[in-house]
Amino acid sequence: MKQYFENAKQATRTMVSLNKETINLLLNKLAEALVEQSDFILAENQKDLERMPESDPKYDRLKLTEQRIKDIASDVKNVVLLNSPLGDLIHEKTLPNNLNIKKVRVPLGVVGVIYEARPNVTVDVFALCFKTGNVAVLKGGSDAEYSNTAICKVIQEVLTKHQINSNVITLLPADRSATEALLNAVKDVDVLIPRGSQSLINYVRENSKIPVIETGAGIVHTFFDASANLEKGQMIIANAKTRRVSVCNALDCVLIHQERTQDIAQLLSPLAEKEVELYADETSYNVLKESYKDTLLHQAQPEHFGTEFLSLKLAVKVVQDVNEALDHIATYSSKHSEAIISEDAENIALFLNQVDAAAVYANASTAFTDGAQFGLGAEIGISTQKLHARGPMALEELTSYKWLVTGDGQVRNP
Repeated sequence: MKQYFENAKQATRTMVSLNKETINLLLNKLAEALVEQSDFILAENQKDLERMPESDPKYDRLKLTEQRIKDIASDVKNVVLLNSPLGDLIHEKTLPNNLNIKKVRVPLGVVGVIYEARPNVTVDVFALCFKTGNVAVLKGGSDAEYSNTAICKVIQEVLTKHQINSNVITLLPADRSATEALLNAVKDVDVLIPRGSQSLINYVRENSKIPVIETGAGIVHTFFDASANLEKGQMIIANAKTRRVSVCNALDCVLIHQERTQDIAQLLSPLAEKEVELYADETSYNVLKESYKDTLLHQAQPEHFGTEFLSLKLAVKVVQDVNEALDHIATYSSKHSEAIISEDAENIALFLNQVDAAAVYANASTAFTDGAQFGLGAEIGISTQKLHARGPMALEELTSYKWLVTGDGQVRNP
């Protein structure tokens, strides 16, 4: 494994020598190649799908289609259109001794990413790293081994064709030993980003000797306030839960103000059409049992709150007021995305101010927590921590900075 990491470190010199025009040209060529070789990618993806039951929550994330490949290619082209932050001047000043000091954006260096059954991440990470002058070292899960290998092959073919060091992207073997090696590649890898389940993130955080940026796990809540508009609530909750159930911004728990108990059945009726299973607390269960399909309705147990379902399942709880909703979110949130549906300006302001999460919404679906939706292009992940980056990590978040100091013979006095 050591050779992989040393090659990646050496490839950082290739990246800093590339100009922005060359980088954009290569990314456009990659977008074209992904579409042109979609049959090959889909065939390899099918090998992975055959090894995973469709009932597995990760199946949808693993599955590629012709349209999804086109969308991935489109995301690459969107990255091309974005301004690169490399070399941006953050701050400049001249000291009294005439030393000129500039603070400029530079690549992080070698970015390691450990992720599960999401082959689109292979492209997203490479595109964002390449755009920002970083080298990518990827460790995908064995569930997506064929898919990731195929995509990486397409990327490296484009690089080689244009005489670029193919080590600017490295796909490590899918076995566990590669994970252990990456966690300990202190001299060669600058930062490590886990993308996947909470257990994966916890494992990386607890075992890595490399600085870690946590991304991925989302235990997402939406609070339906006393003043909330019922029609808005129906649309927002249904979209947040059912648009795509396996993503980290999907809704996991609805909190409903006790004054709106009589509206619970109508509020959640669109979910029944999508076959969403509800795990309801006693108050909401007693209301829903009169109208919600009995095979889809269950009494909530303590473990259903604070669970990232990644499937057509949703917890429901009635709360006394906005403060109880805030307490519940503070207890169970993974600090990813949280929302309030309300027409009360004071409660909205209280919620936006007090909820500790990377993205906090008022009267909108949490499905928007996404780099592309935020106008950032494809993202490398949603950071749920506070140091260095928070929320969708795109180009700027993949840079650091350094100080450039220019003098004319100045020396420091004792």
